[in-house]
Amino acid sequence: MKAQHIQVATNHYRLSNCLSSNVPGLRKRVKVFQQPHYTENFIQATLSAIPSGPAGSTLIVGGDGRYFLEEAIQRIIKIAAGNKVSHLIIGQNGIFSTPAVSNLIRKRKATGGILLTASHNPGGPDNDFGIKFNMSNGGPAPESVTDKIYKITTQISSYKLADLPHVDLSAIGSKSYGDLTVEVVDSVSDYVELMKEIFDFNMLRDFFKSRPSFRVLFDSMHGVTGPYNRRLLVDELGLPTSSVMNDTPLTDFGGGHPDPNLTYAHDLVQRVESESIDFGAASDGDGDRNMIIGKGAFVNPSDSVAIIAAYATDAIPYFRKTGVKGLARSMPTSGALDLVAKKKGIKLYEVPTGWKFFGNLMDANQCSICGEESFGTGSDHIREKDGVWAILAWLSIVAYASKTNPNVSLNDILNKHYEVYGRNYFSRYDYEEVDSAAAQKVMDNLNAFLPSAKGQTLSSGSHTYVVATADNFEYTDPIDHSVSKNQGLRIVFEDGSRVIFRLSGTGSQGATIRMYVEQYSKDDTKRETKEALKDLIGVALSVSRLVELTGRKEPTVIT
Repeated sequence: MKAQHIQVATNHYRLSNCLSSNVPGLRKRVKVFQQPHYTENFIQATLSAIPSGPAGSTLIVGGDGRYFLEEAIQRIIKIAAGNKVSHLIIGQNGIFSTPAVSNLIRKRKATGGILLTASHNPGGPDNDFGIKFNMSNGGPAPESVTDKIYKITTQISSYKLADLPHVDLSAIGSKSYGDLTVEVVDSVSDYVELMKEIFDFNMLRDFFKSRPSFRVLFDSMHGVTGPYNRRLLVDELGLPTSSVMNDTPLTDFGGGHPDPNLTYAHDLVQRVESESIDFGAASDGDGDRNMIIGKGAFVNPSDSVAIIAAYATDAIPYFRKTGVKGLARSMPTSGALDLVAKKKGIKLYEVPTGWKFFGNLMDANQCSICGEESFGTGSDHIREKDGVWAILAWLSIVAYASKTNPNVSLNDILNKHYEVYGRNYFSRYDYEEVDSAAAQKVMDNLNAFLPSAKGQTLSSGSHTYVVATADNFEYTDPIDHSVSKNQGLRIVFEDGSRVIFRLSGTGSQGATIRMYVEQYSKDDTKRETKEALKDLIGVALSVSRLVELTGRKEPTVIT
């Protein structure tokens, strides 16, 4: 059917600070997106910023099921038609995990994808929504594109759309609207196919048969991964339906905060402990983050990527086939991965926070496995972090380790790793929705300290730390030689301990201060993290004057 094309006059909105290298998209409250023309402006700007232009393009569209998803997709369809987009591939009911979109962009050789998610932020009419664009490699748009999107939003005076009827997103199949084809696809099948190519599902099935008492519990937190987890764990691996929880995507995530950490995944944590569950896991709203726990065990995200790298070629067929070309971590992530890289003779990259930096390395065949301390882990199978992939990787490690230790537990795997590599005690303190001016005062205070920090002695409790170096992390990309400045304030001590401070761009209002502390021990590896880091945390709080300047005596979340 043909449709009338319309050019709609609009006024631009102030979108300052909405786009960053860490969050290459727009995240705001739903009510902001519901303002007249606001969403349309941003979609038009995004389409106009596509390097090859929107005309004739193929785009993957979907999101995490949060409130405003359906309405946003209907607007995208009309604006895409108005801009002569050729083909939209949309997940059934609008549902698509971020990793699944990245995979399908690559598989279908699409121009890119529009992802409708605010990741791990709460959903619902009074909470957050988000829109971001991924490129043809499946990864987040680089700053050259996000800068162009932002510039267009400051100048836009009209947007193009076609007068189309409401599209039924529940019906799988294709329908043409003039030059635009809208194809609604099963959101899960292509991703499941990819996972079966990467992992040894027969090994996993054999493991579960050999240990019928081994219990798995995967909490989707009412985010997007519920349908994926049911298909993989229940249908493919034969686990009971009791192995998944909160597996129906809800527009408000069931009133919860879909962030897989010990604070927000409290229902999972409680059940794992009270029911003595061997393997617990959680993923976030859009499925790109993960947490791994067990009875009496917590896998720190920094340790997680290191252990996956250590077992990669033994436990995961994909890496036996491709090899491990390189390893990478974000700067705040602990040095546990560095130790694996050194022992195995693999190149290690330290990059700023933001998945696009890993993507550049992967596209150049320089990196196979990477991770961030913010519960993001992934590999070069796609160009996004991938929560479900990480969980299957850990199940594969358990299954592999059970060949020599039939009753192996998560703690057994952790302790064996620490025996070989030592332990990087690591913790992150998140202070969320801090007054922006107060947060900036903290960073200004630290910036003033950095130039004279070297050689200074800082004490807390029974420990004295001598500053070896202090700087604002700067990164020159080895692939495209772009320079990223102001990526985090680092204080490194002579014993190798580190204190790092960053302002995060993942919230929709206020500021989030993230404080990271890390201390390495070769032999003393069985202490509680909080106790091991107590004095270093005291130093970090003292030198930053965080409590004094913000009035926040306790963090919102401790990882």
